[in-house]
Amino acid sequence: MQNQVRKYTAEFISTFIMVFCGTGAIIINQESGGVVTHMGIAITFGLVVMSMIYAFGNISGAHMNPAVSIALTISGKHPLKDLVPFVLSQLAGAIAASCTLQALFPANDTLGSTLPAGSAFQSFILEFFLTFFLMLVIIGVGRKSKKEGSLAGIVIGGVVGLEAMFAGPICGASMNPARSLAPAVISGHTEHLWVYLSATIFGAIMAVLVGKFLLAETFVPQTHTEVEKSRISAYEN
Repeated sequence: MQNQVRKYTAEFISTFIMVFCGTGAIIINQESGGVVTHMGIAITFGLVVMSMIYAFGNISGAHMNPAVSIALTISGKHPLKDLVPFVLSQLAGAIAASCTLQALFPANDTLGSTLPAGSAFQSFILEFFLTFFLMLVIIGVGRKSKKEGSLAGIVIGGVVGLEAMFAGPICGASMNPARSLAPAVISGHTEHLWVYLSATIFGAIMAVLVGKFLLAETFVPQTHTEVEKSRISAYEN
């Protein structure tokens, strides 16, 4: 039971820090007249994801993302009994971060919400493929040797930063339902929330289906005990 609580707490803290730093960079960029810059925001998201993977990856896997947890559960690499607690921990951490940022910047209207610059359909397709690409990388990194796997945080953080860099100005480059849900709910900008909840989950699930075809050996069925021993980490061998 203590190990379970540690995992859920790690997901809460890592998601809190990711949303606090990532959306905080967006808010501070707005409040400071663009000092952080779009590139700075993208780098912030990449670096905070990388840091959280190294800080909490050996405890909970540092998913920080309900879409990742759902996809890993479908793949058999995450126990079903942990899915709901993981998702609730992630959502709670994200909401706590957005509430903190609202207290710090009460005049900010969007709190770093992901909002389409073009049509909702355009952002849906972008978010689908962004999450699909990210999840494929997570799957690929998870099958590397221990030595190669030690670079997982850099690789995954790099992908997050890369995708935020080129797609952020159009769709917000969420790739994460918790990251989009929290600022939308706290700021009241929920008009396009369905895009970021559905596209990211569908994209992650599609990556698992494609991954099972391309990397069949990665998805050898595991017993419940074997899954528990692996610490359910997407980021370690």
